[in-house]
Amino acid sequence: MTDSSVFYRSRKSYPVAVRGEGVYLYDADGRRYLDGSSGALVANIGHGRAEVADALARQARELPFVHGSQFSSPVLEEYAARLLAFLGLPGFRFWGVSGGSEANESAIKLARQYHLERGEPGRYRVVTRVPSYHGASLGALAASGMGARRAIYSPLMNEAAWPKLPKPDPTLSGEADAERLRAVLEEAGPGTVAAFLCEPVVGASDAALAPNPGYHARIAEICREYGVLFVADEVMSGMGRCGAPLAVRLGGEVTPDIVVLGKGLAAGYAPLAGLAASAEVYGTVMNGSGAFKHGFTYAGHPVSVAAGLSVLEIVERERLPERAREQGGRLLAGLRELKAKHPGVLEARGHGLLLGLALGDPATGQAYETPGAADRVARAAWERGLITYPGTGALDGTRGDHLLLGPPLSISDAEVDELLAALDGALGAAG
Repeated sequence: MTDSSVFYRSRKSYPVAVRGEGVYLYDADGRRYLDGSSGALVANIGHGRAEVADALARQARELPFVHGSQFSSPVLEEYAARLLAFLGLPGFRFWGVSGGSEANESAIKLARQYHLERGEPGRYRVVTRVPSYHGASLGALAASGMGARRAIYSPLMNEAAWPKLPKPDPTLSGEADAERLRAVLEEAGPGTVAAFLCEPVVGASDAALAPNPGYHARIAEICREYGVLFVADEVMSGMGRCGAPLAVRLGGEVTPDIVVLGKGLAAGYAPLAGLAASAEVYGTVMNGSGAFKHGFTYAGHPVSVAAGLSVLEIVERERLPERAREQGGRLLAGLRELKAKHPGVLEARGHGLLLGLALGDPATGQAYETPGAADRVARAAWERGLITYPGTGALDGTRGDHLLLGPPLSISDAEVDELLAALDGALGAAG
């Protein structure tokens, strides 16, 4: 659109979306798209839910804004209590912000302040994994192990503050895989590490990669042993997306010190993300300096929180975590059939409705040396009315094409079949 005043994200041509209904989006030319990635795995309840729009309008009329340094609000108090009950985090406290990057920034800062309040000012490092993605803001990006998005900003980062652990290894037991954290902590200097931050099921940086059962439980044990906070980034994987309220618990009962949330909280109806902090973390900060030395103007915004409350009611009423398990099983079975049919699909994997395809050279069974396969498949899918989420760089920042799939949790059987048919055609066309 050459006459536009919009600063677009890239030079490609952008259709104008005008309406959403269920799993579909419609553009200004009347074309329909099956939203096979829920945008960026955001639209968990589907598009066009009138009851959420009504909740937004009621809250905007009643109380559109208060600043979090001055007031709480009835809707925030109710939402925090109901959300934490849904997540199974009794005694935790909810800190609301506008997006996942802000939420991870908040978690990083909270981990740092927690150790200061405990009299350990030397703890500032945050261990994360390669690959990983925790957000676009500078701190969250520094924490990320995603070379393509990170490289040009590296001069702005203190790389020593962000030690990296290799990604989950499916050939290892969960416990043995987690034990690799110990070596990273020892090398960094255990007394310098504030937190270990990871995605329970990896999203954008290595589509739907997850460790074996037992991994997160052992991670939690190692973190306790070393006095390090365990932070679970559930921005993409939480709120039922992986078939449970929290993906960190898929392999057993685990309670991190901080859980980071986003995307599915308000399911795209308003900007909403946040973190849940344990009673120990919250109490240490409040009983120390008496305040979290951090904040955002729109933190706990009443209208966004009202959207979150309405979305949570739908998630619970329609049992969407259970639906994600059921429909995810159906979709994953179909993806495995496509893997058998299309040699360029090396792996089909995931949990619930956070699923991915790893793409590569069928002659070698390895990633392509030159990226581009995922983009080719995504373009071919788009031509067939299917939106996907392509990525690359999972192996070394450049190689490792993959395709992420995550339709709304409300997707029907027929819509799953439609998605698979379009993807089948796209894989065939892309070669």
